[in-house]
Amino acid sequence: MPSKNQSEIIQQMSTKEVTLHLIFTQLVLLLIAVVLSLFLFDQPIVEWGLLLSYTVDEWLLYGVVPGLIVVSVDFLLIFLLPERFYDDGGINKKVFENQTIVKIILLTLVIAICEEALFRGIIQTQFGYMVASTIFALIHFRYLKKIVLFLSVIFVSYFIGYMFEVTGSLVVSITAHFMIDSILGVWIYLRNEEAN
Repeated sequence: MPSKNQSEIIQQMSTKEVTLHLIFTQLVLLLIAVVLSLFLFDQPIVEWGLLLSYTVDEWLLYGVVPGLIVVSVDFLLIFLLPERFYDDGGINKKVFENQTIVKIILLTLVIAICEEALFRGIIQTQFGYMVASTIFALIHFRYLKKIVLFLSVIFVSYFIGYMFEVTGSLVVSITAHFMIDSILGVWIYLRNEEAN
């Protein structure tokens, strides 16, 4: 019997099951970040505090503006390219189309915090920008067979990693990540509402 791929498994799950699995996965990433910080940081509480510091100018220039740039480029490509180039097997639709806008915002905030804590807060600070950005791109393995999606996630990963490199602020990278995911998630939801 052939094994099912990720998108087939996701399609058989309810929205609630997909959401719970996603939240569980994100909390595991956050737990890994916290545990690793106990071994890799000399003073974990102090270093996390420093990573969470930011200025309003940095937040706007390196968090909000890049988030809006990425979303704008994404929307441009979505409208210019055939839908098959942006089809991830229906996974993003399954995650976002049956949520409320409030749940999408909360879910994408959890994703941004947990992923940025691990990939920027731990991996990038300890192993460098290139390593963190490459690993972040590769964990989105469902995009490997979709060249536009894969190039997009590589660009976003290196772009957000660079914003973190410049500022050293997780608040900045979390903001950019959150804006990208939440705006695209709400767009998927609104598109589904319009179709029904």
